[in-house]
Amino acid sequence: MKVIRLLGKDRIELQDIPVPEINDDEMLIRVRAASICGTDVRMWKNGYRDVCEARPLTLGHEFAGDVFRVGANVAGYKPGQRVAVAPNFGCGTCDMCSSGNTHLCRSYNAFGVTIDGGFAEYVKVPEAAIRQGNISPMDADISYQEAALVEPLACVYNGQTLIGVRPGDDALIIGLGPIGLMHIMVAKLFGVGRIFVNDLSEARVRQAAALFPDVLPIHGDVREGLTKYGQRGVDLCVIAAPAPAAQAASLEYMNMNGRLLFFGGLPAGKEIVPINTNLIHYNQLRIQGCTRQSISEYRICEKLVNDKRIPLGLILSDTYPPEEYRAAFENAAAARGLKHVIAFED
Repeated sequence: MKVIRLLGKDRIELQDIPVPEINDDEMLIRVRAASICGTDVRMWKNGYRDVCEARPLTLGHEFAGDVFRVGANVAGYKPGQRVAVAPNFGCGTCDMCSSGNTHLCRSYNAFGVTIDGGFAEYVKVPEAAIRQGNISPMDADISYQEAALVEPLACVYNGQTLIGVRPGDDALIIGLGPIGLMHIMVAKLFGVGRIFVNDLSEARVRQAAALFPDVLPIHGDVREGLTKYGQRGVDLCVIAAPAPAAQAASLEYMNMNGRLLFFGGLPAGKEIVPINTNLIHYNQLRIQGCTRQSISEYRICEKLVNDKRIPLGLILSDTYPPEEYRAAFENAAAARGLKHVIAFED
């Protein structure tokens, strides 16, 4: 089978390896679509832990496909069934796992991060992932490409749930890549009021305004942009970009009792961000982080996509055969377009 493997820093290759064997408690999925995430790009550019030529890793944690083979002890699934995959699963016994937060397990595993992932024609699913509900049956109305994007959408949903988005909130979303656009979609679903959008790239601001004509674009200085719209501040601010300066400045844009969501991690060496804690104190601000998503959040988002409540198709840029993986990764790394998907055809 064809796989796209990480072999070390700045080294990815398309390889041909044997199809995995499964035992009676495992499952084999025939991958149909796998989308490229910023995490995949960072792992390619920076390397990852002990991954090397002797210990390669198949990347990809956003993917969907068909059940191909089912172990004798696996119930509830059958060959040919369309499925999407939540990538993170826990040990199953710790406090986080027992509370349903298997994605927060200290010993968690993830397809494409700690075990071989979805940039492959076939993926072996361990018993723990099956038992914890990571394999989600998929309705025929969802394309494989859209289903692959349920994973990042569920991360966005997790963040906005944690921050407590309320109907009528005025929101500001900074960073208008695929994640920022998903934040617009989810914020609209929660019934927010005005949505202001900003990005260092004016092209991305224009693109967001074209995709969502009711958002209010801000080009350049955010404070000046809010003032031009007659807005003193916002109730909710999402930083959907790995930008320390944006995190630090965001406190100045907030209304009293405002909530900020710092979505995603910062580059190595830039994790320490100076902030004015008086703004937090006197304005009663709340800053929230988020990571991954629970299985229940993943399944909720799959239903929302299937019911046409979340138009993920809007952010699908290009689909590539596995042989064109390098172009796909280079376009993703250069922020050309939005979501780039590898499609594995028969």
